[in-house]
Amino acid sequence: MKSLAAGIGIFLCCAPLPAQELKLRADNIDEIVKAMTPEEKALLVVGRNDYTFGGYDNPKEFVRFLSPSVSGYTQGIPRLGIPPTALADGPAGAVVVTRPDNKKSYYATGFPVGTSLACSWNTQLVESVGRAMGNEILEYGVDVILAPGMNIHRSPLCGRNYEYYSEDPVVTGKIAAAFVRGIQGCGVGTSIKHFAVNSQETNRTEVDEIVSQRALREIYLKGFEIAVKEARPWTVMASYNRLNGPYTQESPELLTTVLRDEWGFDGIVMTDWIQKRNTAAQIKAGIDNLQPGYQVQLQDISLMLKDGRLTMPDLDASVRRMLQYIVKTPHFRNYKYSDDPDLKAHAAITRSSATEGMVLLKNAGGVLPLNNIKKVALFGLSSFDFMAGGTGSGNVVKPYVVDLQQGLANAGLEVTGNLKEMYTAYKTFCRAQFKCDRNPAERWYVEPSIPELSLSRTCIENQARESDIAILTLGRQAGEGRDRPVKGGFNLTAVEQNLLVELCEVYHAAGKKVIVVLNVGGAIETASWKGLPDAILLAWQPGQEGGNSVADVLLGKENPSGKLSMTFPISVMDMPSSQNFPLGDERRRGEDGSRNNVDYTLHKEGINIGYRYFSSVGREVSYPFGFGLSYTAFAYSKPVVKPVADGFCAGITVTNTGKCAGKESVQLYVSAPAGGMEKPALELKAFAKTRLLQPGESETLTFEVSKYSLASFDESRQSWVSAAGRYIVRFGASVDDIRGTGYYNLAKEAAWRVHDVLKPTKALD
Repeated sequence: MKSLAAGIGIFLCCAPLPAQELKLRADNIDEIVKAMTPEEKALLVVGRNDYTFGGYDNPKEFVRFLSPSVSGYTQGIPRLGIPPTALADGPAGAVVVTRPDNKKSYYATGFPVGTSLACSWNTQLVESVGRAMGNEILEYGVDVILAPGMNIHRSPLCGRNYEYYSEDPVVTGKIAAAFVRGIQGCGVGTSIKHFAVNSQETNRTEVDEIVSQRALREIYLKGFEIAVKEARPWTVMASYNRLNGPYTQESPELLTTVLRDEWGFDGIVMTDWIQKRNTAAQIKAGIDNLQPGYQVQLQDISLMLKDGRLTMPDLDASVRRMLQYIVKTPHFRNYKYSDDPDLKAHAAITRSSATEGMVLLKNAGGVLPLNNIKKVALFGLSSFDFMAGGTGSGNVVKPYVVDLQQGLANAGLEVTGNLKEMYTAYKTFCRAQFKCDRNPAERWYVEPSIPELSLSRTCIENQARESDIAILTLGRQAGEGRDRPVKGGFNLTAVEQNLLVELCEVYHAAGKKVIVVLNVGGAIETASWKGLPDAILLAWQPGQEGGNSVADVLLGKENPSGKLSMTFPISVMDMPSSQNFPLGDERRRGEDGSRNNVDYTLHKEGINIGYRYFSSVGREVSYPFGFGLSYTAFAYSKPVVKPVADGFCAGITVTNTGKCAGKESVQLYVSAPAGGMEKPALELKAFAKTRLLQPGESETLTFEVSKYSLASFDESRQSWVSAAGRYIVRFGASVDDIRGTGYYNLAKEAAWRVHDVLKPTKALD
């Protein structure tokens, strides 16, 4: 008996056309839906995996048509003029690296990671990065990039925080919207992900994230809402996890009621790349494309249509949306991609954009920018093995990575030679050892991070005699499939701590300075050691030009203007979410046998995420949300808040009072009237960044805040509510550094009722 897939292939090749030469156009989608067979409709909603697909008898014809090695495809139906389309991973660059019909490697630009872009607080910059990435995707023959990642930094331990933007939904939504606009302006699509509450990697495919309706609406969904309404992404990717019971991929309340009915989303929803689940439930919930696609899902659709678990109108709705997506794609337009994007120009963009996201955390005595320094001693393995990005599907196969040693050398600084030789040999040995010790049965192998090398005091003293200054790079790697540990992940290791202590003792005794560069993807512990070095530069994982970008900042070619888009707590246990996050307690089971924080996670902290919590309870942090130093100084003046029809317009004048050019990010926080629902002390509602201001130059920044954006979610009324009363409007250099204040009076309460959906399945108090 022939397989169903083979039968479908024969059917498609032999079936008569229902109309003479009927081919897909933007204006005949309904006609095409009517002309399609049930088998063709099934093909369109099931992604292509390794089986006969799309009516192409010879798979080689298909891969020549879609030549990139990418993450997935949607299937084509040639007789109706429906092409397949290509989907590539992101979000730090297109994961497009090979061609099946030749041996040449094709590289993609490694752009700064999500945390770096968010810490620029510059939507114009992010949009320009998006345009460069969008052009690269287009010229490599891809239709959609699976980006941006938009999940909230609920915990600093989440393995994929490097892909995501912030602990705050407004930063997340605005930065993502800019990124989407940039990419889609090139005529290719985005897939905002992971929708929703993919807050941990531990058991990410099964964990049930149990969240209150208020926290869900205000924290975890708000960023997605902003991006959908402001940028209209072509696609949304449903996450792996469960949310208040059902899988997100099988939740009509999430994918249809909230996303489509309330927010007006008109694109397609695809699954994250997952094994087969309940096909009918996914399609009925609002999934339009099942990725990566399995032959059994074609069988499922056929059987479920027959037994009534799936109706033809359900399937037609997904098919219609798929066709509406396809007619927008480059493959439908027969775009002749070049396979040759301007990687040199994009490298220049990544080099400059990375500097704007770097955060200067400390600069005692103005040690930076470096002056009259000729020879540098570079310590730390990451100085010579720089981390341009994180691991997993967000990793990009880059043409090169500039490490810090190369970056300083390119800038004309001499680096002591012995350390380079030692660290290079150590790195080679460790990687060879990892390969020898690898378990061959481990399918998804991620090379472990190389532990920092312990150095003798004599080694450090020798370097101090030879060099003018010491730079220690502390690196952290993380990514898909696992969360970060506290020990050696969030906290420094004993070797790192001892190395830093001895460096500072030796160099300070010699009257020389020590600088720490943090080459990390997310927040780490800094409180215990930040008093030791003279300067700390948070470089993030800044892309393939990372070493050059760091050198540009250290030498003052670029003035750092980044500010933290997340809080750096004193201890990871200061974060309320840490009480309900996987911390190595995977074996602990509840009365029903389920594993707390593995099989389910209770978001007991509610809306108390990051600065909302720390500002409300007055708890000290290491570095507050929005913090970042500069080589110059800025004064704020003339705060203004004016009511408008739909809310208020605010303004503040920023003046560069220092001695060098620089940019300043201003954050607009609002405190709600007292009474009614319990609310945070203040919440970010808008932000803006100045242009490059010369010494003495000023710019007035303006902010528009609607009544709706002031609202909190009242579960008892199932409504967004902006209470009547006086709102305090605060202009901040950070959440703890308010530079101006104004007031807005809302005479009458405003409310927006929504659907009563997504209720938690377990008690959260």
